[in-house]
Amino acid sequence: MAGAELIGKEEIKEIMDVLETGVLMRGDFFKERKGALKVPQFEKDFARYCGAKFALGVTSGSAALKVALTALDVGPGDEVIVPAFTFIATWEAVLEVGAIPVMGDIDGSLNLDPDDMERRITPFTKAVVPVHMLGAPARIDRIIEVAGKHNLLVLEDNAQACGGHFRGKKLGTFGDMGIFSFDYYKTMTTAEGGMVVTDRQDLYERADWYHDHGHDHNPDVGRALEGRTILGFNYRMNELQGALGLAQLRKLDYIIAEQRKNKEAVRGMLKSIKGIGFRNVPDPEGDTATFLAFNLTDEETTARFQKALGDNGVNTVCFKKNLWHYLPNWEHFLAQSTANSRKYPFRDPSYRGKVSYDRSAIPQAEDILGRTLVMGISVKMPEERLAAIQEGIQKAAKIL
Repeated sequence: MAGAELIGKEEIKEIMDVLETGVLMRGDFFKERKGALKVPQFEKDFARYCGAKFALGVTSGSAALKVALTALDVGPGDEVIVPAFTFIATWEAVLEVGAIPVMGDIDGSLNLDPDDMERRITPFTKAVVPVHMLGAPARIDRIIEVAGKHNLLVLEDNAQACGGHFRGKKLGTFGDMGIFSFDYYKTMTTAEGGMVVTDRQDLYERADWYHDHGHDHNPDVGRALEGRTILGFNYRMNELQGALGLAQLRKLDYIIAEQRKNKEAVRGMLKSIKGIGFRNVPDPEGDTATFLAFNLTDEETTARFQKALGDNGVNTVCFKKNLWHYLPNWEHFLAQSTANSRKYPFRDPSYRGKVSYDRSAIPQAEDILGRTLVMGISVKMPEERLAAIQEGIQKAAKIL
């Protein structure tokens, strides 16, 4: 459960700073706040941590995706390449701005395959959203190279790999914009909440305006007197979320270090078992180690091994069967059941392309995910828990 495991006195202190002011929202009431400005400070500290020029706190990782896509001016008539293996929010955000998501295959990293991505590009493609799934980086260098060759915008979905890096550069800072999620399951948590980062001031300003009803956030006038350039909506992070974020960010490197130690211990229990291989991590040093993914020779063997592990107290996930992270399992998406009765944007006449979501078009995902099991790695894994995992693995290995 990553950062949620470490909620304690530091988070309580930051929260109490806010509660004592009585001002829980972001913006205005500066006299009453008595210097307690948690969201602006969280944004500043997070940008510094990532090595980005700008950071914008929002209500969730899903909202961060929509805010960023809006700032990038992605909309009706556009196509956006998205990996078939990701949480559904990545796809929902593309639909939310009126664009059409295009299904991309994965490679051995379990992330978007840059070579397949290039094959998906059409005259309507405007952007690509690579996702750093399960805590580890995609081949982001190659993805950026392909995107640059075809003049595509890049929005990095780093909801699941906060604090990770690729060759020393923080994930989320390679593309035009990057997003993070801080929900309860993430590497660091603010209960809900998310962040948008970018090095481009024009994109930051558009995101900032849009996420708060178009307010230009002029510090020289009151909130009701501010100017506006575009219309927007409300995706503001509140001060309680910002307070939690400040405390959790200070713990982030410790969280990752502990997860790496625990992951290596569990990996050592598996690597001697005949027939087991491991996910290809493009830069192991940049892995946040939130999950351990390993694979077997075929789906039948994988299913039997998963059952044996579960029978012996070791829980794993086969994402080919997961209902929320693999596109072929989203029956409502495949039926184009958007919240709009006219099935917008799928039926929008401004879209002149042709898109298919047939699982036969993603053969690598079909093969790799069916043979892969994923185990969550905790920050706190005491010796007795590790011993129980080792015993469960040893017992399950007898079926292989």
